[in-house]
Amino acid sequence: MTRVRPASLPPAGLPGLERAWSRLVRVPGPDGDRTFHVLDSWHGRETEDERPTVTLLCVHGNPTWSYLWRRLLAAAPADWRVIAPDHLGMGFSERPDRARVLAERVDDLDRLTAALGVTGPVVTVAHDWGGIISMGWAHRHRDELAGLVLTNTAVHQPEHVPGPILIRLAHQKMVNRLTCRWTPTFVRATTALSRPALPRAVRSAFALPYRGVDARAAVAEFVADVPFAADHPSRPTLDEISGAMPRLDVPALLLWGPRDPVFGEVHLRDLLGRLPGADLHRYELASHLLAEDAPEYAAAVVDWVTDRVLTAAPTAGAPAPAGPVSTSAPDLAGVFDALDRRRADPSVAVVQLTDDPEQPRSISWAELAARVDRLAAGLRRAGVRDGDRVAMLVPPSIELTVALYAVWRAGGAVVVADKGLGLRGMGRALRGSRIDHLVADVAGLAAAGPMRVPGTRFAVRDLPTPVRRAVRVAHTFAELETADPATLPDRREVTDPDREAAVLFTSGATGPAKGVRYRHRQLGAQLALIRDGYRLTEDDRMVAAFAPFALYGPALGVPSAVPATDVTKPATLTAAALGDAAAAFGDRPATVVFASPAALRTVLATQSAVDSRQRQALASVRLLLSAGAPVPASTLHALRDLLPAAEAHTPYGMTESLPATDIDLAGIDRATEDRAALAGTDGSLDGVCVGRPLPGVEVAVAPLDPAGTPAADLVTDPDRVGELWIRARHIRDRYDGRWVVDHAAAAHPGWHRTGDVGRLDGDGRVWVQGRMVHVLTTPGGPVTPVGAEQRVQDAWAEGRLPGLDRWSPGSVAVVGVGPAGTQQVVVVVGTPGVRRSGVRADTETVDAVRALLADLPVPVAAVLRHPGLPVDVRHNSKIDRVAVAGWAARALAGG
Repeated sequence: MTRVRPASLPPAGLPGLERAWSRLVRVPGPDGDRTFHVLDSWHGRETEDERPTVTLLCVHGNPTWSYLWRRLLAAAPADWRVIAPDHLGMGFSERPDRARVLAERVDDLDRLTAALGVTGPVVTVAHDWGGIISMGWAHRHRDELAGLVLTNTAVHQPEHVPGPILIRLAHQKMVNRLTCRWTPTFVRATTALSRPALPRAVRSAFALPYRGVDARAAVAEFVADVPFAADHPSRPTLDEISGAMPRLDVPALLLWGPRDPVFGEVHLRDLLGRLPGADLHRYELASHLLAEDAPEYAAAVVDWVTDRVLTAAPTAGAPAPAGPVSTSAPDLAGVFDALDRRRADPSVAVVQLTDDPEQPRSISWAELAARVDRLAAGLRRAGVRDGDRVAMLVPPSIELTVALYAVWRAGGAVVVADKGLGLRGMGRALRGSRIDHLVADVAGLAAAGPMRVPGTRFAVRDLPTPVRRAVRVAHTFAELETADPATLPDRREVTDPDREAAVLFTSGATGPAKGVRYRHRQLGAQLALIRDGYRLTEDDRMVAAFAPFALYGPALGVPSAVPATDVTKPATLTAAALGDAAAAFGDRPATVVFASPAALRTVLATQSAVDSRQRQALASVRLLLSAGAPVPASTLHALRDLLPAAEAHTPYGMTESLPATDIDLAGIDRATEDRAALAGTDGSLDGVCVGRPLPGVEVAVAPLDPAGTPAADLVTDPDRVGELWIRARHIRDRYDGRWVVDHAAAAHPGWHRTGDVGRLDGDGRVWVQGRMVHVLTTPGGPVTPVGAEQRVQDAWAEGRLPGLDRWSPGSVAVVGVGPAGTQQVVVVVGTPGVRRSGVRADTETVDAVRALLADLPVPVAAVLRHPGLPVDVRHNSKIDRVAVAGWAARALAGG
């Protein structure tokens, strides 16, 4: 049997593939004419006088074919040309009688585009081994080249890594024959990498051209042509192409699936090193076949080419102008200003409570300043350079405080991922952050291995030699702090306002956690806003029981105490632990408490265990701040017995912008009265009132249309329900590796798209009514969940819901079940102890709930009982409505 086979057209009926795109193109070459199968969106328009606005040249890898790019052909505007050829021997192109090497593949693509009459501007789009082939074409066509898009590929093998194990295994001659040619193992395995699994019809379409041993000859040859060894025939071509990539002065976009077992973070880092100005978007749930796992990539490519290539717009990742802000906006605060002022102060700066309240650990301002300088000098000596990223796997403590400020003093940026994300989520976040170094305690070092966290490892304390070797520690703090601080760079240089300061990860409550990038400029504006907005002075003393603020004390010049609890698990904070922290400053107790809503609930539940010393210390607290989720007024009122002098505030914000608005207890009470007065009328005050914008902060709304889609324009008119946007000097610089998300927010430069839905009222107050992803899209129009939940909650708490008892805050979820636009309203109540088999509520309960929500656009379809509604991992307060909706759909389907 001969391996030679002529080119042909794919059969009709392949999912998503338009037969009109397929064409056969005969191309002359040194070894005779060859015929390629090509998908061409311009097919049939060659005789027209018009030229395409831009051409996308899409190059597949191994063992796929041009079918990979079908969504991009469908998504591209009509005046764009999208060309996706099958390599010779692959897909439905001609099967030649011999193997082809890398240089010949580049020649093939060159001759094919000449035959097709391709002219600039051209954007290459490539995947897998198509990446290096497309780069070879790009270097030859520099005058036509306008941009580069790469998805899960490698253009060079970094020297310190052995290469993708799957490819190395397939390099073995017998393994190659067995898996790549004699059987369809390699072909089938490629499409089996996706989770969830691809539809059977799609997997079959990818395998269709590779039926039979000879049809798979090029699949095996492609693998063998990957040049791992220095003497491989294709190695010089690979080195020449990859080495010239930094000279390609065109916009570049990297789209990456982190779950890829073939190309990992080391290959992405190599690409970013060769294309340092590239935009990046990580589809966290995608694997090797990103175009299949993240079908929305096609729209992203169209948006990127439009913005970055055709209009030459600045990247969405570039700092956006903040626009005008209120003249009352506070001045910037440097992270070292307060520490420098107090560097000779012998009084306590940080107190760390332990299990024994009589034996707290503490450090003075003078000691803190000295240790920060010594450690920073040691970090520089150990290889930390300007702009390096340093991951922190240390719980809030004196060591973490020293490490944080030392990294900043050394010129680095810190990366913080909440351990509430779990090992898998934390590992994905840290690996995706391209960190250079890692600071960790024993637990963090032990977790770094399973999480595959890269970077030089620094231990906060000494370790036994066998343990140190096992966790690969390069230096301990004790060793690093022997360095001379005189070697440090100028402080003003390392804290330049435009230098990156931190990457802080969101909680992941509504999708994979995102890294939020802050420059020193935004961090300084945030510190100043907190300091001035809450009248903090150096005479205050703060209990930091809320993770984001556990490290801000030194920057604010305020002594701080960290309670003997895990601040990443806020519900573990007891009233006694809070009292011990408040009393930790000796004869001058704490004046400020930062704590999450979940922590306050536990404090309230355990207040009977507080002794007289702890109670006396808590009586000195003048300000109570609780952020992260709504705090019921009943909780704040009940805390007055424990914190009689405290003025309670619940600021609203998010990882990207905290704080943004503020409201005190009196304001919450007024808002509650206002909402009650209008209950059942127009619903204009449904939701949670989060107060008015803080000085220098602006809030606007993108109104929802009947389909639940936010408008393009922002308004500040009262009572317009829509997505909330925020503008301020302290909002995040951008997302890390999330070009698509940044682009979605770039419609209004300087504004942050919160993802929350709500409204402004006539008094300038902001009301939050849920998350955009939780908005129900019913046949009668959009429904925001929080207001409806509140009405059910209030009736339940007041005993007006028959058949329900044991009410507790946060025990109602309103979710949509069904396709978008036709969703039905389902109310789920959390009733501990209910059996899963009895999820439907009693008839009288259903009737009462329907009567309460009679003004919704559609009637309530069902009321279900759930053993316990799931909440987010960071705050232990926000209901995971996506999970509840999935559960409700399964329950109603008989699950």
